Amino acid sequence: MIESSTPPLADLDGYRNVTDLLVARVHTAPDHVAFEVEGADAGSSGSWHPVTTAVFADSVRALAKGFIAQGIEAGDAIAIMAPTRYEWAVADLAAWYAGAVVVPIYDTSSPSQVDAIVADAEVRLGIGGTWRHASLLQAALAQTPGVTLGAWTMDTGDSPDTGAAASGSLLDLVTRGADVSDEELEARRASASQDDPATIVYTSGTTGEPKGVVLTHRNFLGQVLNIAAAYREIVNEDGNTVIFLPLAHVLARGLQLICLASGMRIAHLSDPSTVVATLDTLRPTFLVVVPRVLEKIQAAAATKAADKGLTRVWTAARSTAIAWGRRAERIDAGRRRARRDLGLRLRHRLFDAVFFGRLRSVMGGRVGYILSGGAALDPELSLFFRGIGVPVIEGYGLTETTAPLTGNLPGRITSGTVGSPLPGLTVRISDDGEVLARGVGVFDGYRNPAHDDGAFIDGFFRTGDLGRLDEQGKLILDGRLKDVIVTSNGKTIVPTRWESAVEADPLVSHAVMVGEGKPYLSALLVLDPEQTREWATAAGIIIPMSVQPDIRAVTDPTLRAHLQKSVDAANALVARSEQVRRFSVVFADLEDRALVTPTMKLKRSVVLDRAAVTVEDLYL
Repeated sequence: MIESSTPPLADLDGYRNVTDLLVARVHTAPDHVAFEVEGADAGSSGSWHPVTTAVFADSVRALAKGFIAQGIEAGDAIAIMAPTRYEWAVADLAAWYAGAVVVPIYDTSSPSQVDAIVADAEVRLGIGGTWRHASLLQAALAQTPGVTLGAWTMDTGDSPDTGAAASGSLLDLVTRGADVSDEELEARRASASQDDPATIVYTSGTTGEPKGVVLTHRNFLGQVLNIAAAYREIVNEDGNTVIFLPLAHVLARGLQLICLASGMRIAHLSDPSTVVATLDTLRPTFLVVVPRVLEKIQAAAATKAADKGLTRVWTAARSTAIAWGRRAERIDAGRRRARRDLGLRLRHRLFDAVFFGRLRSVMGGRVGYILSGGAALDPELSLFFRGIGVPVIEGYGLTETTAPLTGNLPGRITSGTVGSPLPGLTVRISDDGEVLARGVGVFDGYRNPAHDDGAFIDGFFRTGDLGRLDEQGKLILDGRLKDVIVTSNGKTIVPTRWESAVEADPLVSHAVMVGEGKPYLSALLVLDPEQTREWATAAGIIIPMSVQPDIRAVTDPTLRAHLQKSVDAANALVARSEQVRRFSVVFADLEDRALVTPTMKLKRSVVLDRAAVTVEDLYL
């Protein structure tokens, strides 16, 4: 199969722009709790307080009036640079109410990145999560030609000395907007049509310079309404979720809009490290994570079992969960097992009491589904979570497709695939195996028309990813087109399967296969500092963890022997020509945005450049 499509489930008629989603929700359920906000306000800590749809909408309208009073015109760009928090949602919708275009900036961005985005998008007003963020935006605006309208902070209180002073807080903007009439606000809210830009999102740039992706109100409306219809079983008024992914990422913003339109309660967390501790309080029914989070949950369970001398029992429990997950997938497909599975049932019941129930409790005890995206998910990890009673829905998408392009659906989950095209979307596989996309969520082009060169073919967007469709039209990803390695023997290698297998080891944050133009394949194994520290302590060894600008090998023999097992297991999964002969273990500063994107994807070319000496040693 070379093409798969899913017809739309939603009609966009009756919606002028994204703000109509909030208007409709206020009309339907004004008193329904839309958000849970930590503390008396989002800037303080403590208990969680409910915010109804009507109260949220009032905050949005008040801030939108402030934007208008400050001088924002329809079509102007407003930049938001902040960690994930409730005020991000208010500012996002308020900007759209004022007729503006939102330009999200990751809160970890460097000053030069902020300067470049503000200049390219011609931002007129900035919103920072903290005074520091607002100061960075203010400094960038000062270099922008034309009249700008200042940078404002979500935080309140006195401004610290951060260099370029911010203009004030969002509360100050709200005060300024008190004289803007409801009629003027409504006219501005309705000024944007479906085909007008809603946001400009700058790609994180794993392989080149960031590009401004222009997404329209139609893109958002099409995705929100169709995905909400497809996942009604998960996203509904009875559910709640915790958003801890960066709201600068289109996936998190899309999820937020879907939840808001569907009545699903949202809580925001700015620090992902606090998620597990908070789940017991918020008890979500649905979570969106990257695969690394699932790997760490499984690894933590294995470590606790080992501490109690139950490693063999845990190994049996893990195998039982995977077998139970496979059984569930066969039942979904209408292929029940012919032979009796009484033994499996008994084992599953036992391990559910010993392990699985406790893992569900760690996630709050109410999670019905987890959505995994952002990177490839090990099929056995998907089966494991299905087996413990928390099915994982794997999906796939890009900024250019307004996030989800494909996804598995409840009752139709196939591990190892990223599912079928979502409603209103089409996936085609080109002759060279590239995944092509067309449909309601797919953008029309980049802000800089020069970036459109080679981005489309026959009306389809070229994703740059390699993949294939199974007999059911579900997409199986095979890696990035630009990551393909051609050895000196003329062998063409797609490294994704091998790399993903090694990355299943909790100690390995990233595996990078190398070998372009070389006689054999090698690899760099980038260590996870936290997991490596815990492992080293348990093993009774000391591993120096200093990080240098140039990436050098870690030579501890005990560590290498441990990782050799993961390399051998990965080699057993691939053909001889795809096997790695030598590898180096390295530490790298994974907080360095020159090495990783804000969504923690490795910038391979930068890593290989810094590790040039280490890579060269692999071929001596």
